[in-house]
Amino acid sequence: MAPILEVRDLNVTFALHKREIHAVAGFDLTLEKGETLAVVGESGSGKTQAFLAMMGLLARNGAATGSVLFEGADLLKLSPSDLDRYRGRDIAMIFQDPMTSLNPSLRIGTQLKEVLVRHRGMSRDQALKRSIEMLERVGIPEPARRARAYPHELSGGMRQRVMIAMALLCEPRVLIADEPTTALDVTVQAQMLDLFRGLTRDFGTALVIITHDLGVVAGLADRMMVMYAGRPVEVGPVDDLFYDPRHPYTFGLLQSTPHVERVGGRLVPIVGMPPSLAELPPGCAFNPRCPFVMEVCLRERPLLVPRVRGRPTACFYERELTVGAAIAEVAKLDPETVPT
Repeated sequence: MAPILEVRDLNVTFALHKREIHAVAGFDLTLEKGETLAVVGESGSGKTQAFLAMMGLLARNGAATGSVLFEGADLLKLSPSDLDRYRGRDIAMIFQDPMTSLNPSLRIGTQLKEVLVRHRGMSRDQALKRSIEMLERVGIPEPARRARAYPHELSGGMRQRVMIAMALLCEPRVLIADEPTTALDVTVQAQMLDLFRGLTRDFGTALVIITHDLGVVAGLADRMMVMYAGRPVEVGPVDDLFYDPRHPYTFGLLQSTPHVERVGGRLVPIVGMPPSLAELPPGCAFNPRCPFVMEVCLRERPLLVPRVRGRPTACFYERELTVGAAIAEVAKLDPETVPT
């Protein structure tokens, strides 16, 4: 069976002050029906821009090359009007900032029902009824009253749930969720994750979760893609990456995340800051922060290819990554970060 979404060599650039900034480079992705993929990485790693490019939603100074195949159609080659036939109906995106995504001058119910009127051909009364039902499904109390409210009358968490409801209205075949649980409390977050699981299970929706929360990844995703400085650096099943990370950046993310099994111990941080996309270091972009850096890392950029146990990893270091070795190397980079 052909994948529902196939991305090959996606590159995203931005023209900025007579310079070209490469925000995403060499991005490949295959997404199967009913699969949940988590995309993780620090802010500025290119996660969101990659998927905005697929949706045709880059800023005016942005440009994308490569191919994004959905049911045989290359989305990057479609005109805006042709792309509109897919956006919102077959491919939907939940944006990170609900306040800027919702129209402040229109009531919530009006914005929701327009999706169904446009993409499903419902009457406005039918669309409003369905919209209120969806607001209730995502945990909004008194949904009929909230449908009459304006965005500024709702809390940040409620606005986020409205965006989730809007994305789910047409039961899309591919759903891209950018930090969908950031503004939600723990109880509502659990409800949203259950809603996502039901969507993939009952309708075969392929789900992409862009997140910093590794707890969400562990509880929801089938596969995980780790991005750094605009490029994927490791891809594989979630359990494999959590229990046997092969890229030092993946290893660092996991070691710097609180875990119940490490109660009382200090975290092992990733030293330094992500590089500027305008001035990437030669060789591997992670080499200034990597505790396992080798001479070859300073000269050559590793490709994302199957390495240890066949997992695609963009790293020359193929020995086991251990906390002891990482602590020793981190001490050389920044002695103050060494756990006691």
